[in-house]
Amino acid sequence: MSRSAHPAGPRHADVLPEGHYTAPPADLNSLDPRVWSQTVERTADGAVSVGGLDVRRIAEEFGTPAYVMDETDFRARCRAWRDAFGQDADVFYAGKAFLSRAVVRWLYEEGLNLDVCSGGELATALAAGMPAERIALHGNNKSNDEIHRAVEAGVGRIVLDSFQEIARVAHIAQRLGRRQPVQIRVTVGVEAHTHEFIATAHEDQKFGLGLADGSAAEAVRRVLMLDSLELVGIHSHIGSQIFDMAGFEVSARRVVGLLTQVRDEHGIELPEIDLGGGLGIAYTPEDDPREPHEIAKSLGDIVTRECEAAGLAVPRLSVEPGRAIAGPTAFTLYEVGTLKELEGLRTYVSVDGGMSDNIRTALYDAEYSVALVSRASEAEPMLSRVVGKHCESGDIVVRDAFLPTDLAPGDLLAVPATGAYCRSMASNYNHALRPPVIAVRDGEARTILRRETEEDLLRLDVG
Repeated sequence: MSRSAHPAGPRHADVLPEGHYTAPPADLNSLDPRVWSQTVERTADGAVSVGGLDVRRIAEEFGTPAYVMDETDFRARCRAWRDAFGQDADVFYAGKAFLSRAVVRWLYEEGLNLDVCSGGELATALAAGMPAERIALHGNNKSNDEIHRAVEAGVGRIVLDSFQEIARVAHIAQRLGRRQPVQIRVTVGVEAHTHEFIATAHEDQKFGLGLADGSAAEAVRRVLMLDSLELVGIHSHIGSQIFDMAGFEVSARRVVGLLTQVRDEHGIELPEIDLGGGLGIAYTPEDDPREPHEIAKSLGDIVTRECEAAGLAVPRLSVEPGRAIAGPTAFTLYEVGTLKELEGLRTYVSVDGGMSDNIRTALYDAEYSVALVSRASEAEPMLSRVVGKHCESGDIVVRDAFLPTDLAPGDLLAVPATGAYCRSMASNYNHALRPPVIAVRDGEARTILRRETEEDLLRLDVG
């Protein structure tokens, strides 16, 4: 019997116990370009393609779940950021969003630098051929081994995050006979309008050295006393998934205030300022992110205005988009398994992945979109909750979405905007195998990170 004969769940938000939707979309087959990468389209037979390749072929060849990355879109976003900021600024891709050797090569070829925050990310960058001088090392608790490898490799900057780290980096650089360029990460006291766990510039958190209590100024004094360190600038990062530029304006004003204090106290003008990343993307059609050229103009105007007011030469600006580049370029492809209709509530749609490949919904209450991509459907919409196969009631991929009432096991669903912080935060919970990352371009697909196997899991189990 067709599922369409038993429409499940409410159709309108006036009977919803919770949720964000006011009404079903007019067309369940439409693909909003705000949340999908640029080469995604629905073809004449109703299925979806990316980079000219049918998702059904991708599922058949590579299996599900799988992260499907639009290489054309990724490269285009790199160029958009590079062109927006021009030759007088630096764009550092934030590797924590998603990193692989293929991605590093794309970044290099498109003219971007790379920000890493662990020894593993540094190893990936170097193995893929990123010149060390185009790499920055971040982290609030860098190990001696990580610092040693970074200094030895000749990374372009290390961002200092504590007084203890100043001493560690200086000692290692001195031992290696190097003068290491560094920036100081400052906590500017800006309350970014984002989730508590991804706001990083308010004072009660683990990152950076505070402006308000004088720690940042003291850090400058200590670095300037050490011959093995070269202080090149100040770094600030106020959070993630931010749409409002007001926080950046306050941050820039306070960072420039520190630059002014450094000039007045030490007689030097630091040549660089890094305002970090954290610019938001569209996970749902309700999100309204800014374009790179708008961000570049806004940040450039803010820094120029504040420096002119302080009588400072305008320093070289750096930014660190990660999510804004990688996030929109990929979707996660799932196969539908069990469906459970809860009368008067919703239909639970279980897929063959879940919180092991996308922890963000459980961790941040993140919102996502979802679409049926293996075919088109003219069936009525049903309120659905897309959930995973893990042994947790919080294993939710998309909390509230409308899917067609004829949805059935074996159909393919895709969740867009999963290119950032999904594969990089993936886990083996319930001994799940982490999905592959499949890059698609010009009708061709290739694996850039292979799917884990049971042999991979057992290889680490030496007990």
